[in-house]
Amino acid sequence: MVTTREALERAQQANLDLVEVAPTADPPVCRIMDFGKFLYAKQKKEREARKQQKTIEVKEIRLRPKTADHHMDIKVRSARKWLESGMKVKVRIQFRAREISYPEIGLEMLEYIAHAVEDIGIIEQRPDMEGSTMLMVLAPNPDKKKKK
Repeated sequence: MVTTREALERAQQANLDLVEVAPTADPPVCRIMDFGKFLYAKQKKEREARKQQKTIEVKEIRLRPKTADHHMDIKVRSARKWLESGMKVKVRIQFRAREISYPEIGLEMLEYIAHAVEDIGIIEQRPDMEGSTMLMVLAPNPDKKKKK
């Protein structure tokens, strides 16, 4: 254990900084180091970590209860393409006026979409009503990626 004054003198002799590492410890822990170099190395590590980080994009498909089957099949093809490329897909059924009285129609549509992509995607968030919209989130199936 070294006194504060002695530690400051040692740091000045070495032309370095006295940095408090653990202020809550009893007694507080300090280290003699080049603080500018330490900050630079820390920022460099953070930049590298950000480069390695994979951001998952979320695509959205919007439908209405009266959407035709052909149009829905086109949307399913888009969802399959996005799931294969590793993106999440949010499927939203928008109800208007009296359509809200028949949520089972929206639920059937969401089940159809989930069944159509079940070989490459999994349901991350089950169908749920939020106001006048019904929402479901699909994610890429991690097991299918391992096999490729």
